[in-house]
Amino acid sequence: MATPDYILTLREKIGHDQLFLPACTAVIIRDVPMNAALWEVPSVLLVQRADNETWAPVEGICEPGEEITTTAIREVKEEIGLDAKAEALLGVGQVGPVVYGNGDECMFMSTALRLSVPDGAEPVVSDEENLAAQWFSVAQMPASLSARNRMIIGDAVAQMKHPQGFRPRMGFVKRN
Repeated sequence: MATPDYILTLREKIGHDQLFLPACTAVIIRDVPMNAALWEVPSVLLVQRADNETWAPVEGICEPGEEITTTAIREVKEEIGLDAKAEALLGVGQVGPVVYGNGDECMFMSTALRLSVPDGAEPVVSDEENLAAQWFSVAQMPASLSARNRMIIGDAVAQMKHPQGFRPRMGFVKRN
C-alpha cells in the first residue's frame, strides 16, 4: 500500500500543500548468538526503497486512530511479510520536509522503535514500495543509508545491549 486513502482524500482538498503526519521507523535487530565469536556484531533488516533505491529500515504512516506500535507491526507485515513485536522506544523526531515527485509535500513526526522478529525469520518483499529486503551487519551497512537511519540503528543496538542505561532520543535533527 503506497499512499493511505485518507491522505489521498486530503490531497483532493489541499493539493500539494505540506501535510504534517505521524509516522514510524521500525528498526529490526538480530543479535549475535551467545556462542558467537567476539568480533561478530548484530544485524539489521533493511529494505531497498522503490522510489529512490536507497536502503532504510521499514517506515510508514499511521492510519487515523492507530497506535504507533500497531503502525510499526503492520508496516513490517505489509512490506516484508514478517510478524514483528515492538520491543523498545528509540526516539521521536521531525523528518522532512519531504517533497515527492508529484509535488506533494510532507513533514513527518517519526517515532523510532526497535522491533524483533522470530529467530530465523527471513523477509519477503510484499508490496510495491520496496525492491529488496535483507539483513546487514551493523558494521557493514549500505552506503545509501542516511545519517539519521545510521544513528537510529546505533541507538537500537545500544538499547538492546544496555536497556537500563538507554534514554530515547528527543529529536533527530541536529540543532545549533
